[in-house]
Amino acid sequence: MGRKIRLSILDQSQIRRGSNAREAILESVDLVKHADKLGYTRYWVSEHHNFTLLAGSTPEVLIAHLAGETERIRLGSGGIMLPNHSALKVAENFRMLETIFPGRIDLGIGRAPGGDRYTAHVLNPSNEFDERAFIQQIKDLRGFLNDSNEPGTVHEKIKAIPQAPTVPELWMLSSSGGGSQLASYFGTALSFAQFINPFGGPEAVERYRTNFKPSASLSEPYAQVGIFAFCSEDEQKVRRWQIEMDARILNIEKGLTTPPPSYEEILQTEYTAAEQDRILYNRDRMICGTPQQMKQKLQDLADRYDVDEIMVATICDQHEDRLKSFELLAGIEW
Repeated sequence: MGRKIRLSILDQSQIRRGSNAREAILESVDLVKHADKLGYTRYWVSEHHNFTLLAGSTPEVLIAHLAGETERIRLGSGGIMLPNHSALKVAENFRMLETIFPGRIDLGIGRAPGGDRYTAHVLNPSNEFDERAFIQQIKDLRGFLNDSNEPGTVHEKIKAIPQAPTVPELWMLSSSGGGSQLASYFGTALSFAQFINPFGGPEAVERYRTNFKPSASLSEPYAQVGIFAFCSEDEQKVRRWQIEMDARILNIEKGLTTPPPSYEEILQTEYTAAEQDRILYNRDRMICGTPQQMKQKLQDLADRYDVDEIMVATICDQHEDRLKSFELLAGIEW
């Protein structure tokens, strides 16, 4: 008897080939309503800048809209890229969200810029790209969320408004050991992105648990893992999705910002030996299969990380296929 796995969704607001940003957001609304009814635990949206294939640049705005369209599911950021922002403003944005939707808001934070370094500098000209500055931002953010009055700090005189009986659930996003160390030190929940880095995750999560320091918001360590995934009863669709994802990720790694090639174009592509090696490496960032196959693959992933929650990101060219994939995953009996 395997563990009972809770499923969540990471939505990167993909602009499909031939589509546009408004359609992408409308599809996010459609998907979050679907997820709410299907029983998914949480629904996070990402922060990306200067990348025309993704529409999600302002998680705090999109979260408000999606939360207003749903009844039960938790909404959050996957994540807010903290160096792009003022810690006080992030605290105010998410305290406002928590005030409007009490008990339903997650604040996932990360260090990556969500785009190129030049764009990050334009977003926040005072960004020092320095780990010490990032750590100070986390301290400040946590203090604002918890109404700290610590002497000698900014929190003596400044409070994050609005104040409310509850606060957003704080998460650290990580694709390396560094992020997991910060999560353990600050006593936050941890989300490890295997869809970014396919190696070292289970070890990073284990170190997080071992070194975890309880905080005012979290008494025991809690972790989840994120993965690209697709499920279909049609094995040909599964195979097609994997081939398309191979090409999509490879193009992103090359720095290409043009729409990904069509399936027919991919089939005509001859990859170099180096590209073939990279495709095999990236295969560990994703899982796909029929419902029965996905049950075993998700179980294996959860067992490797020793977690009970998996966050799924699904990018594909047909919105209906994405909806159906999440429906099939939600129907898996644990």
